[in-house]
Amino acid sequence: MTIRVLHVAEAAGGVERYLQGLFKYTSQDVENILLCSQNYDKDKFRAYAKKIIQIEMAHDINRKKDIRAVNSIKAAVKQYHPDIVYAHSSKAGALTRLACLFNRVPVIYNPHGWAFNMQQSQKKVTAYKLIERIQAPFTKKIVCISEAEKQSAIKNKICSKEKLSVITNGVDIDYIQSAPKLSRKELGIPENAVVIGQIGRLSPQKAPDIFVKMATLVKKEIPHAFFVMVGDGELRDEIWKLIKSKHLEDSFLITGWVENPTIYLKNMDVATLLSRWEGFGLAIAEYMCAGVPLVATNVDAIPYVVSNGVDGILVEKDDFEQAAKNVIEIEKDKKLANKLIKNGLVTVTMKYSVRRVCSETYKLYNKITKER
Repeated sequence: MTIRVLHVAEAAGGVERYLQGLFKYTSQDVENILLCSQNYDKDKFRAYAKKIIQIEMAHDINRKKDIRAVNSIKAAVKQYHPDIVYAHSSKAGALTRLACLFNRVPVIYNPHGWAFNMQQSQKKVTAYKLIERIQAPFTKKIVCISEAEKQSAIKNKICSKEKLSVITNGVDIDYIQSAPKLSRKELGIPENAVVIGQIGRLSPQKAPDIFVKMATLVKKEIPHAFFVMVGDGELRDEIWKLIKSKHLEDSFLITGWVENPTIYLKNMDVATLLSRWEGFGLAIAEYMCAGVPLVATNVDAIPYVVSNGVDGILVEKDDFEQAAKNVIEIEKDKKLANKLIKNGLVTVTMKYSVRRVCSETYKLYNKITKER
């Protein structure tokens, strides 16, 4: 029997990469329909989705746009009669559960990192918790992308333990390892540089300001260091001003949005993820998969993914001085770098394959459809 799943997604970035892998390796018994925001590149999904519906969604609260989005989700449910509706990220989760409030289709919700764990005002934190608690009864299953996310839900009394299901994130190992490697010259990177990079949105969450402060210290010890930030975001202009104030503009590349971050990743000597909060940290698994030693912050789900000193190095949030020391140490100590690379490859192969994500998700689909 074919299981028809309507996926609703607003946030792009890591969620988009997650869905790409989920669709690519899904069981032939699953028919995926994607209803996504204007931020998505539909071409990435044409080969894997039965149908793609693109609508305008606002990331923040926008009454008119939100009402239109809810009506669009209702219309899609009515037209395609899915067996399951799967909502991805907080905004899509809220809109989807409103749209499905008065029909009997089961809803799976994956927050891809709880909004109430973000660094923000206490008023917003309280509001996000309240929204999640109110909507949880209208959700068949809540998928957590890490054990840390599950424990956070329990701690904040979002729902019962029985409603939570942990399906740890994964990456497309086959694709990352087989992807072509472009030359540094083609990417605008000096051939003889030590390349330190970070993949992630230029937003407060990913702490690009801390990356620049770290780079300032690294440059003093490694004069031929070159820094690559793969991504774009609302802080881009501010971060470039910071880079110029540090006189590092000749040693920095901000790529903007790119179709394939792997082409830059494969040219990195050391990678970082200096997030201030993180539901999982998909980039970490990508670093490991590409054989790049990493430094990451010891926040939220990251210590569940990285074993400090074994397959990566952990530092405290906003500690750019320690991050710099660790990056320098990895570059100068090849034995340490090789150990992190070797163990990282083992970790990602054993734990963080997207094929495993697809298998566990398919089992969840089957369980839910049998219970209907």
